[in-house]
Amino acid sequence: MNAVRAVVVSEFGVEPTVVERPDPVPAPDGVVVDVEATGLCASDRFAWRGYDDGVRLPFVPGHELVGRVVAVGDSVERARVGDRVVTPFVCGCGRCPTCLAGQAQVCPHQEQPGFTHDGSFAGLVALHHADANLVVVGDDLDAGGASLLGCRVATAFRAVVDRGGVRAGDRVLVLGAGGVGLAAVLIARALGAEAVVADPAPAARARALELGASAAVDPADLPDALDGGADVAVEAAGRAESLALGVRSLRRQGTLVQVGLLSADPVVGIPEMIARELTVRGSHGMAASDYPRLLDLVGTGELDPARLVTRRIGLDEAPAVLAAPPVPGEIVVVEPGR
Repeated sequence: MNAVRAVVVSEFGVEPTVVERPDPVPAPDGVVVDVEATGLCASDRFAWRGYDDGVRLPFVPGHELVGRVVAVGDSVERARVGDRVVTPFVCGCGRCPTCLAGQAQVCPHQEQPGFTHDGSFAGLVALHHADANLVVVGDDLDAGGASLLGCRVATAFRAVVDRGGVRAGDRVLVLGAGGVGLAAVLIARALGAEAVVADPAPAARARALELGASAAVDPADLPDALDGGADVAVEAAGRAESLALGVRSLRRQGTLVQVGLLSADPVVGIPEMIARELTVRGSHGMAASDYPRLLDLVGTGELDPARLVTRRIGLDEAPAVLAAPPVPGEIVVVEPGR
């Protein structure tokens, strides 16, 4: 039996180790992918700490990836060995009414690599429901940038475009300049919208400005930077006070899209929402069926996800980086072959 190297979390909150494990085999409806690159996401740290009830020890983290299909299950019809693919981190079942309606990102039977089963911090990863979830990408797309299409870029795209309805000329307030927030800046600018960022970390604000934000301020200074308010706010920090600030910062009939995973129940002024006809919407990833619109934006050069990558590391470095506090504005990609 062949063996593959993988980062394995054996105890929540303890630095993982790189070990050899048997090569994964595809489920009847699944594939095995040779991983080129995988993003290190805030949600990976969330799982590593044990904050996700669906994660069981031991497990391999990693859920945003790009790679080549090397094995397919017996019932797979669309995927082929050699395909270069990404996948949304929410893998819908492809059969339920929700998936058939094109809303696989909220599939009640969803699976997520790195959470419900072993993920992509490895040389090989098994993915489920392949025909419903794999998205083929071109060989010319940078591996690091392509991996981010699986989570933060797709999540930001749906939050900004589909849930926020952002159009050219709109002002978008991005609360939190982490992976999703910085991707939201790129997408807003690609659409011809203005992006204003609020984040307490100077390094994160500097990255937002590099990526095209018109202003990047400490949340305490936001009122002075938003004269007239925002058409759309994207809360990507996962803080209850940030959500409340976003609601207060909206123009009349504005929309706040909640993406960040909240650690506390928010308090939102309902009378204010009624009086100004505000909307608050959740947003959870993006279905594979919606990827063509995102890839069109990438294909024209208007959106380059590789611009988000600030650090590329090998598999042996991944455990220490996963266990370390995140660096503001830094977006790390793990490349197992390095």
